[in-house]
Amino acid sequence: MLDVRHSDVVVIGAGQAGLTSSYHLRRTGVDHVVLDRSDGPGGAWRHRWPSLRLGGVHGIHDLPDSPLRETDGARPAAEVVSEYFERYESEMRLPVLRPVKVHAVRDGGARLLVESSAGTWAARAVINATGTWENPFWPHYPGQRRFTGRQLHTADYRGPAEFRGQHVIVVGGGISAVEHLLEISEVAGTTWVTRRPPPFTDTPVDGRAAVAEVERRVRAGLPPGSVVSATGLPNTGAVRAAWERGVLTRLPMFERITADGVEWADGRTQRADVILWATGFRPALAHLAPLHLREPGGGIRVAGTRAVAEPRLHLVGYGPSASTIGANRAGRAAVHEIHALLREPERSLKGTCPGT
Repeated sequence: MLDVRHSDVVVIGAGQAGLTSSYHLRRTGVDHVVLDRSDGPGGAWRHRWPSLRLGGVHGIHDLPDSPLRETDGARPAAEVVSEYFERYESEMRLPVLRPVKVHAVRDGGARLLVESSAGTWAARAVINATGTWENPFWPHYPGQRRFTGRQLHTADYRGPAEFRGQHVIVVGGGISAVEHLLEISEVAGTTWVTRRPPPFTDTPVDGRAAVAEVERRVRAGLPPGSVVSATGLPNTGAVRAAWERGVLTRLPMFERITADGVEWADGRTQRADVILWATGFRPALAHLAPLHLREPGGGIRVAGTRAVAEPRLHLVGYGPSASTIGANRAGRAAVHEIHALLREPERSLKGTCPGT
């Protein structure tokens, strides 16, 4: 094909999952390229709000063969992780191209075709490591367009200072919602609204059980589900202090949005200047639509990291590998499978993988 570049493997995304995958590909001598849509290193971390300090972050795991080494917990996590990823890309000589937006991945017969803003690559295998940050989930409620105040999502949040003296309704039952409430309540009035009672727990998180539940879902072709649904919300000292201040008194979901606030089914109302939707993210997979991988349950059926319906595609950072430590393990496992695939003659493998 004219004007098409060839590479054994194309990695889409240069966050933790993408860099880990690239590291293992380079270590095993596999020709590959990493396409990243961001302007610079850091993956989703480069977009986190400035008030999120490194010391308040849970679960940053070291990249392979290169510890983070940052000791100043007061520094913004976005700065620290972006610097760390930049150093890693340079030290490990990873072939990252940016900014490159991938538009589509298609079945090109013997190879998968990765169409992007920088041209098309023909690859024998693709590792998708796009995460979720680019796909914030916005629920829809009656009257949403009538609201005269400001609406924003966690993806747009830059810290509490801009809400000083206002009243903010925070919607969502996850860790981000709690973090927003703890900060914003120091400078503004807040109301917390969730669909279900928040699952606070004093019990240490059973990570293995949480991963097993997510893995069960993706094997069944269901969406992975939220982390909190599997682990609960840790009842930390800061959380207990917020309980004492009344910040975490939760209300059920409102029925509609009005011009100046929200209204519940029983007629109760709450005036608001801002509605902050801390309603999570969904996997950023729209570019995979041409492969027709969605199951009736709404997810992509995955065995390990391999898409069952397209064995040349691996999803790293999806489902059970969505955590930073999970992404490290999954990147290594995906490359192991791809290395075996590359030893086979070039042919379309779609639908031929045994044991699926």
